[in-house]
Parts: sequence; structure tokens; C-alpha cells
Amino acid sequence: MTTVLVLATTTGYQTRAFGDAAVRLGVDLVFATDRCHLIEDPWQDRALPIRFYDEDRSVAAIVEAARHRPIDGVIAVGDRPTVIAARVADVLGLAFHSPAAAAIARDKRRTRECLRHAGLPVPWFEHVDVLRANLESRLPTPVSYPCVLKPVALSGSRGVMRVDDDHALAAALGRLRAILESPDVRAERNDAHAFALLEGFIPGREYALEGLMHQGALQVLAVFDKPDELDGPFFEETVYVTPSAAPDVTRAAIVDAVTRAAAAIGLEQGPIHAECRVNAEGVFVLEVAARPIGGLCARALRFVPGSGLGIRDSGFGIRESAVRSRIPGPDSRIPLEELLLRHALGENPAWYRREDTASGVMMIPIPRRGVFRGVDGVEAARGVPHIADVQITAKPDQRLLPLPEGASYLGFIFARAGHAADVDAALRAAHARLHFAIDPEFRVLDAAHMHYNRHHG
Repeated sequence: MTTVLVLATTTGYQTRAFGDAAVRLGVDLVFATDRCHLIEDPWQDRALPIRFYDEDRSVAAIVEAARHRPIDGVIAVGDRPTVIAARVADVLGLAFHSPAAAAIARDKRRTRECLRHAGLPVPWFEHVDVLRANLESRLPTPVSYPCVLKPVALSGSRGVMRVDDDHALAAALGRLRAILESPDVRAERNDAHAFALLEGFIPGREYALEGLMHQGALQVLAVFDKPDELDGPFFEETVYVTPSAAPDVTRAAIVDAVTRAAAAIGLEQGPIHAECRVNAEGVFVLEVAARPIGGLCARALRFVPGSGLGIRDSGFGIRESAVRSRIPGPDSRIPLEELLLRHALGENPAWYRREDTASGVMMIPIPRRGVFRGVDGVEAARGVPHIADVQITAKPDQRLLPLPEGASYLGFIFARAGHAADVDAALRAAHARLHFAIDPEFRVLDAAHMHYNRHHG
């Protein structure tokens, strides 16, 4: 049986969706997850236990396993395992992004340097060691405000803060130190977590592009509008809607900028997720990650067969035959995970296009710090016209932290309609029907918060 390796965190939302897609395709999956090897298959998923922070041993363990269970394709979910996935693919001779490109895409500073070298617009930026004492004395003088402080290796806008003056910068540096010294960040054992970028604030509208690099060419899967203003002081993403309502010339400029950015980084084969800001000066590419859109957000995307399905030249030889007999029918709707599996096995993504229906997702923001007790109104929210589903992912008694400290959402709302504006309106109407019970914390401070309070009152 044809086998695809999926590298993901143990708590990744997408792993079940990949499993369902694999069953439909008759493809075997091997998961490699960041877990302790001493625990005997706690999730009963036969996953290979690896440690993302130990890339050499993780690659060796996967390659050794592939001797007994050959692997035909590779997918990485989330930023952390992308380099391991690339290195495994390189050793096994599988099509994927190169290890060098995956490493650059995972580091905001190196991405900025590549884009600047390629002549793409980038803000001014300084690379700073946040954990070193007396940091303030080594910052550029004077600092040009407004600017943004962001960790180079965290995702999901965690730790990203706008600062407008010297006092706000000092406070933001202290707050970011506490985040980078928190137990969950330190547990990743990533030396990059000591560093941040201080860069010029980029005004304008924000967009996201989901795509697949296929033999060095970008196949655009979707361009998302982010209708909410993301001007700070934090940058919590909430609503994604596609198709974009931006003018044709703007969408074309976004595609061109992301294409150039991916080439500058060296991304050639596999999923990409790009974020950018657009203003009168042009398109500023913020990142081009070497992985698909995160978590349950992928449910906002479905695809239908295109006219190219009669042409079966994948360019990758025999692996394409693994799904040859499972060509979707003309009325089929396949999820992003199935498209990614097909692409990992050699299918050309140009054979598919996003469905004509407008769609979107709201990542339900955490309104305040506290302990989650429950939610009312889920069925009322599901009853709003155009709402496809509401999923609450927060668990009872879970400690909630909003941005910039937080790293999760309360859940996700999905909508589909004939027009993007109706999707946006439905998401907001459904959210208004949800009422979350969040109790105040009786603070038992962890070491990071104790450190922050000692030094910053």
C-alpha cells in the first residue's frame, strides 16, 4: 500500500482529517509526532515518537522506520516539524521543500533578509536578543515609531506587539521576555526563542494566500481577506474570508509578491501559507511558511476537479498511480487534506480548483484571562443562515490566556454563502450568539509570570 508520512504535533487538529482523507484514497498514513518514546502508543495511532528539538535523531528514527515501511510522500503540519520533514524527504529522495528553504521559512529574520536581497519591500528591522540583560542599551537610537516587536520563531501572532514610544517598548520587551521564558516555550528547546525582530509597523490591509508549490511553480488555492483591522497593540487574527474582495490588480500583485518571495526563500515543492500587508507602497510579504493553513481553519477550503483531470502527467512517475483509480467525480468536494495527500503522491494541484461558493472561518478569540467553564448558544449560532458548523475546542477548566501570551482559540465558526460579504456577516452573527463563561483565575503564578512581576511590577 502507498504510504504518506505526516509530521504533526500530538494535539494537531488536522490529524483526524488526514486520516479520513487517507481512508477515502486507500492510502496508508504514518504519523510522526512530538511525544515521549517511553509512552506506549497513548493515542493508538501507531505514530513514530520523535522530538522536534532533536532534528538529527528524529530524521534518523524516521529513515530507519522507512526501511521496514517504505514512505512515498511527506507532509508537515505546523511550523516546528517542517525542517525535519524536508530532511527526511531529502534522504529518501521524495519531492518536498529543501531543508535550507524550510529553515529560512521558519525564521522571521532570515525570511526578511531573503526578501530584502530579492528586492521585495520589507520594513526596517533589527535582530535583538530578548533574553540578554540590558537589552535596551543595544537597541537602535533613536527607534522609529510606530514599530512592532515579534519573536522570530513563535507562530499565531503570539508575542507580537505594536509599540508607539520608548515606554511602550520597554514594557513590551519585559512582556516578551516572560513569554519566551514560559515553560511551554522553553520546553521546545529552540535557541531561536531567545530572539525577536524589532521592525517598522506596516500600515494597510492584511491578506493570506494558501498555495501549493509544484515543481517550482505556485498554484494558488485561495486568497483570503482578513476583514478586521490589525493595527495593534496585538495582532489577533479572527476572520478569514475567500474569495478576496480586493480589486483584481491587488490580488494579482499579492500572487506576484508571494511567488517572488517563495522563490527567494527557495520553496519549490509542497504547501505554503503566506501572510502579507498591502498599502500604497506595494505588497509587503510578512511570511511564507512551508506548511498548510493551521488547525481547523483548513475546513474553510474545499476543492472540485478541474478540466485538467484528463491529463495524468504528474512528473513524478509511479507514485501518481496510487490515486489514479480514485479520481473524484465532477460533483465532488474534497477537503484540503485530501488535496495535500494527492499532491504528496505526485498529483498536479492544477487539476483542482477551489469551489465556487464563498467560505470563511472565524477563530474565536479569547476575550480575557481566566478559567473556561463552558459556553451557551452553540445551537443558536449553528442556526444562523450560511453557518456550516461551530466547533468549540476549549476544554472545561482550561486556563485561558489571550494574546500576546496566549497560543490558542476558544473554537472555530465556519460559513459558506454565495457572496463573501454574506460569509463575513454570518460569522459575526453566529459569534454574537455565543456566551462564554470564564471565571477569574486564583493566581498560582508560574516561573515566567513571577519573573515578569518581579522585574516589571
